[in-house]
Amino acid sequence: MAAKLRLAFMGTPDFSVPVLEALIAAGHEVVCVYAQPPRAAGRGQKEKLTPVHAKAEALGIEVRTPKSLKSENEQAAFAALDLDCAVVVAYGLILPKAILDAPRLGCVNIHASLLPRWRGAAPIQRAILAGDERSGVTIMQMDEGLDTGAMLLIDQVPLTVETTGESLHDALSEMGTKLIVEALEGLAAKTLSPTPQPDDGVTYASKLERAEGHIDWSDSAEEIERLVRAFTPWPGSWFEHHGERIKIITAELAKGGGEPGAVLDDALNIACGEGALRLTRVQRAGKGPMAVADFLRGFEIPAGSRLS
Repeated sequence: MAAKLRLAFMGTPDFSVPVLEALIAAGHEVVCVYAQPPRAAGRGQKEKLTPVHAKAEALGIEVRTPKSLKSENEQAAFAALDLDCAVVVAYGLILPKAILDAPRLGCVNIHASLLPRWRGAAPIQRAILAGDERSGVTIMQMDEGLDTGAMLLIDQVPLTVETTGESLHDALSEMGTKLIVEALEGLAAKTLSPTPQPDDGVTYASKLERAEGHIDWSDSAEEIERLVRAFTPWPGSWFEHHGERIKIITAELAKGGGEPGAVLDDALNIACGEGALRLTRVQRAGKGPMAVADFLRGFEIPAGSRLS
């Protein structure tokens, strides 16, 4: 029978919630959850709990939301939990050495990439943007570096022309829930041997910025198509025409070419720096997503137009 461990869980977004649920379903004792503090959201700017915080409260688990873990008081409070292990999934705070060393088995991280490729904040979207053929999940023992710890388990999934930021997010979240339960069993039983990350192949996945979603038609059609998929649903990709921002929901590669940004026909085939892109679903501000044919009935962008 697998050992039941005394755990802290450290995570913040939707990606982390299934992992918390899986740890509890596996019979582990999650004595405390750490999450990012609530933040003002919406028109009323009311404070909103993060997804992990809300789930933990619903499960009756103590939640702590420190803005930093650098103080001696926070570190002492963490050590006092007397943990076997801490599981960290997209938490958002740097863990000082005193935190990393406090649990008996250390701190274990679920990272949404095939390390050492795409260390950092946005590995899911960066893998799609780069045209990678595969992505995956790495379970690693944390150290003081940025996603540099020794690897415990790794699994992968192919990336296709259908893969979006949303679909890969969901697939890797599900993969991570399975791998972390297996990893904790191996750590407790001392059947897992950590493997140092190779020195070759290191890349960094910088944080996503909204401005990156602004389409530059001088990029190739393949690059723009990957951008559309990678930035679905957030932060989204968009262009401006006649002072209005148009969000691209889906697009596909098309035949043709011309000056970047040139509208090639009446179905929104757009010339790019190389090749052409056909927009298939778009969204105006304040409206719902719609097929391009429906969009064009109320917002003309005729052939021969030029998108900036």
